[in-house]
Amino acid sequence: MALNIPGLVATIVFYAITLATGIWAAWKTKKEEKNANRSELAMVGGRKMNIFVGLFTAAATWIGGGYINGTAEIVYVPTRGLAWVLAPVGYVLAFIIGGLFFVKPMRSKSYVTMMDPFQETYGNTMGTLLFLPALIGDVFWFAAILSALGATMSVILDIREYLAIIISACTVILYILPGGLYSVAYTDVIQLVFMMVSLWTCVPFALLNPATESIYYTAVNEFYQVPWIGKLETEYLGRWLDELLYVDLGSIPWQIYFQRVLAASSSRQARLAFYFAGFGCVFMAIPCVLIGAVAASTDWNQTSYGLPTPNERGESSMILPIVLQYLCPTYVSVAGLGAIAAAVMSSADSALLSASSMLAHNIYRKILRKKATEKEVVCIMRVFMVVFGAAAAGLAFLSNSVYDLWFLSGELAYALLFPQLCCVLFIPNTNTYGSAAGFLFGFLLRLLAGEPSLKIPPVIHYPGCSLVDGVYIQLFPFKTFTMLLTLGTIVAVSYLVAFLFNRNILPHGWDVCSVIKESEASVPIPEIDEQAGLQINTVYINPTEIHT
Repeated sequence: MALNIPGLVATIVFYAITLATGIWAAWKTKKEEKNANRSELAMVGGRKMNIFVGLFTAAATWIGGGYINGTAEIVYVPTRGLAWVLAPVGYVLAFIIGGLFFVKPMRSKSYVTMMDPFQETYGNTMGTLLFLPALIGDVFWFAAILSALGATMSVILDIREYLAIIISACTVILYILPGGLYSVAYTDVIQLVFMMVSLWTCVPFALLNPATESIYYTAVNEFYQVPWIGKLETEYLGRWLDELLYVDLGSIPWQIYFQRVLAASSSRQARLAFYFAGFGCVFMAIPCVLIGAVAASTDWNQTSYGLPTPNERGESSMILPIVLQYLCPTYVSVAGLGAIAAAVMSSADSALLSASSMLAHNIYRKILRKKATEKEVVCIMRVFMVVFGAAAAGLAFLSNSVYDLWFLSGELAYALLFPQLCCVLFIPNTNTYGSAAGFLFGFLLRLLAGEPSLKIPPVIHYPGCSLVDGVYIQLFPFKTFTMLLTLGTIVAVSYLVAFLFNRNILPHGWDVCSVIKESEASVPIPEIDEQAGLQINTVYINPTEIHT
């Protein structure tokens, strides 16, 4: 296969347009720096993002390379099918739940990052511990989508994967460095429009290819290999529900999610942007589903790809670029490549900004250097962007291992961060002791359930755990079960510790986290005029002061 010159030129043009848009957004940011907080301008766009840009950047962030590639792959794989495509429904629910419950409490206190309420309630030490799953998840996500882009370009353009990874990472870093969230948001608009047009352009050509059977016929005809519509067996219902809740609730405890909430010009606009973005995710899943159905309905022996099939070669994860390359004309496959590149970059820039924002604001400014100036914080954030971008590009060369680590970090965010976020926003008087206990218990419980992709055998065999091809499969909804146990642990330990200290069952000297002073309510003690014998004022004294 020779180098695809038209595809390479088209990719360079797309990258140039994206870079120019990012630089224009940076120039727009410079004009507003005089009347705004510089770090907030870079991290949350000065809280002035309109609904149009907000819905585009929210949708584009979730419609990443993993989303469009993964949706097509699941439809194509014989053991899964459309019945297991959960991301579109899960994302709609995530946006609706976020709009209904999480927007108002996060905006009411003008937080800058998702980690602010954790540090405010549980202190800097516990906040730093909770920051780790979010940071690791962002870095691995960036690395995973860079790896996907590199593999895609190697299929369509016939260039080295490492070149695609390096060029893409450098482009993202260059346009996000000067403009921050503005650069991310405005390039997301360009990327989502390009992605939408490109993918929908490819669908008719793939459907009408002579090597492809009617997808309606292959969906309902059980005699044609395996119907791509999929099937949900009764014994797999628990796992299906677990994955749906994981995609739904597990998409919430991320900085990229709340960055859009905090950047909107009002709570109402944040909600509306989220609702529209959710349905945008469904709309963009349709061409991916159709491409996966086409792949499952194709006689690959009639194409230049030949036999064995992509599934038999272990290339199911690359089914979208394979369909574009072998079932579409060259100029159409080039457009499809642009869609994939746009999807990857729209998620990569958000992950990079998310990780660097939290480190600069929550770790550097709040812990390491509390007197840091706004200019210093922005400079540190940019340094972290370069460091994380380089680290993610290096990790991308690990390919499948990065995907495995990213999925595991995503599960940790669901099991550990989501219950912590619910407690800190909605359950009063939870404290640092409960937060630490929930974190450690949830982390241990998740690891004991095992992880086949990392070859970690399960220690806890939940109901329905079975050995399939030498690998243990958990059919019980253990991810959600772990999340709920973590939530219960945080609440139970918080209230138990507060009770023990308040009743003097535990000495107050053992309260190393100083939660008693925070949780005890002040008791009104009337101040009496000794001569007149009348109450003239009411002062509030902490109960611990009465004993002294």
